[in-house]
Amino acid sequence: MDETVRLPGAAREKAPWTMSRVLPACGVVGGLLFIAVFLVEGAIRQGYDPIYHPVSALSLGDRGWIQVASFLVTGSLMIGFAAGVRRALGSTVGALLIGAFGAAQIVSGVFPMDPMRGYPPGAPLGDPVETSWQHQAHDWGGVVVFFALPVACFVISRRLTGGWRAYTLLTGVAGLALFVWFGVAWEENAANAGLIQRAAIVVDWGWVVLLALHLRRSTSHAEPR
Repeated sequence: MDETVRLPGAAREKAPWTMSRVLPACGVVGGLLFIAVFLVEGAIRQGYDPIYHPVSALSLGDRGWIQVASFLVTGSLMIGFAAGVRRALGSTVGALLIGAFGAAQIVSGVFPMDPMRGYPPGAPLGDPVETSWQHQAHDWGGVVVFFALPVACFVISRRLTGGWRAYTLLTGVAGLALFVWFGVAWEENAANAGLIQRAAIVVDWGWVVLLALHLRRSTSHAEPR
């Protein structure tokens, strides 16, 4: 028996438009959720210094499950947003890069970093001589997160025009520059390493939120009434 779902004519016409609005919404919710969680948790965690410690350290300690959940939920939503980018802009490579960005966030949640640099409270003040394989997987996930999205900006900019193209290119440049700056600051154990990483996150995830809103608005204007 053919169990394929067949939508009525009106519903069949409406479904593509609905998905074109729901999928970009994943980017709005995911970007805002991730930023809100690390800002709130970073402000209230005992012993945590948001200027010094990375966002990933919030996955440690008694409340670590909150940041882990943020990684998992946001990563899943970004994969949905990637499908929305493919549908709205027709950029397969850009969508794959955003999908990798989301998948790497899931990896970062599944494999937390090792306790170090004084967090959680009681952890060594410095770095361990050897890190666990989970920490290494987390690091590689972070590399993909902060590299894939700026590259996606360069790819997707070719599908945009005017101010949106300029903003997207600027985001790609700023995202890569902040990623490199954070890497240097982390290796040097700089006092402002956490702040630099937060700047990179706001630039990258903020672009996702704004682009998602733009795509939803464009779809809404184009939708037949």
